[in-house]
Amino acid sequence: MAIHPDELRWLDATAQADLVRTGEVTPAELVDAAVARVEALNPALNAVVTPLFDGARAAAAAPDPDAPFPGVPFLLKDCVAQSAGDPYHCGMRVLRDAGWTSDHDTEIVRRFRAAGFAILGKTNLPELATSATTEPLAYGPTRNPWNPDHSPGGSSGGSGAAVAVGMVAVAHGNDMGGSIRIPASACGLVGLKPTRARSSLGPDFGEYWALTTHEHVLTRSVRDCAAVLDAVAGAAPGDPYSAAPPGRPFAAEVGAAPGRLRIGFRTRLRRRDDDAHPECVAAVHATARLLEELGHDVEEVGMPALDDPAHDDAIAGTFAVFVARDLDRWSARLGREISPDELEPWNRGMAEAGRRVSAATYLAALERANDFSRGMADWWAGGFDVLVTPQLGTLPPRLGVIGPDADPATAGAVLGPLTSFTMPFNLTGQPAVSLPLHWSADGLPVGVQFVAAYGREDVLFRLAAQLESARPWADRHPPDR
Repeated sequence: MAIHPDELRWLDATAQADLVRTGEVTPAELVDAAVARVEALNPALNAVVTPLFDGARAAAAAPDPDAPFPGVPFLLKDCVAQSAGDPYHCGMRVLRDAGWTSDHDTEIVRRFRAAGFAILGKTNLPELATSATTEPLAYGPTRNPWNPDHSPGGSSGGSGAAVAVGMVAVAHGNDMGGSIRIPASACGLVGLKPTRARSSLGPDFGEYWALTTHEHVLTRSVRDCAAVLDAVAGAAPGDPYSAAPPGRPFAAEVGAAPGRLRIGFRTRLRRRDDDAHPECVAAVHATARLLEELGHDVEEVGMPALDDPAHDDAIAGTFAVFVARDLDRWSARLGREISPDELEPWNRGMAEAGRRVSAATYLAALERANDFSRGMADWWAGGFDVLVTPQLGTLPPRLGVIGPDADPATAGAVLGPLTSFTMPFNLTGQPAVSLPLHWSADGLPVGVQFVAAYGREDVLFRLAAQLESARPWADRHPPDR
């Protein structure tokens, strides 16, 4: 190895792949170094719940030299995306205790493998991915590497913590209500929720949780985020619909001039009279000033469409149904009904509520989601290119505040501002990215969200790369504890 294993820790996936192509390291050396980091760092954080080291070493032994990421170590969130022959538990005790394993690769995992990634293991998440923190009773809490008393966010919290601490440079996540962007903000990472149907949910689903689910990754660099999207984007046979293909590779947008953009920003919480947490507001204001310095037209906006009650109507009529349906699906697979006491209290209550929602109410909620989306789209059609908001309405909460045993009223009071700026864009399907542009006085990362019109990841990649160059974050790492 021409480079010391410790030097690999903070290289992004693109740089690691370049080292393989130049012969300075082998894929096997990349994987062995990453395994050593997981073994050393994971006990303190609990980010990886299922090691798959042997499979990763096998993949690294015979990589495709033409793949974009030959042998680059990778982690898979243990939800929605499945890998053949591996444990698959979705944060559920009942699946853990049953020893459930997947019998197939989902389409996106097949594409991760085709891109050359070596899957080292599965990452932690809340039960059924239904929380903005990662504290399942099945596997225990994942800790934020910037401050272990705080949550790394959720539901892709294990992936966020693993990338932030340098176990791997890139890890899978999915986003049904903010689950890529929330941990990206909490852990100081780049986290893109792509346009709806940019990649496939096949072969298991055409849609999952109706129109809210988006698959992608958490990274430390904009170029990795773009290059991975190039590797996994596109429809698979049988998909009900797909996002229009880009005019050129997303990686080509990184470093391309964004032009003079019209950018609006907002810091007021949705359907409230108060702003987000002062640190989150400060992050947006500092970003707005930087954007002006870079030559963009920036203005504070009211954006009343974001406050449309259709948003809340859609959530109230759908999400509990999603949980009930998930439990019915798993009961059928297990061959027995999952009892309420096998669920965490939050999901037990969600399932009970979901079974009380009528079919007509559910369809009405989907119609309200479309009403909300049309109103939001009008803002972009009116001449704006990008909306900037806090990524989170508050700082990452301390562990236990919204954990599985938390009082529902307390959890709801925290989750409201925490997700105020995330869920709207799962309903609209627009691309939204969290960038690590601010840190609180106490040293916690504070992400800033950038949202573009449907299908316009190209705008986000150009702007994100410009900001990454103007205010670099690559050398900011969690303290070693």
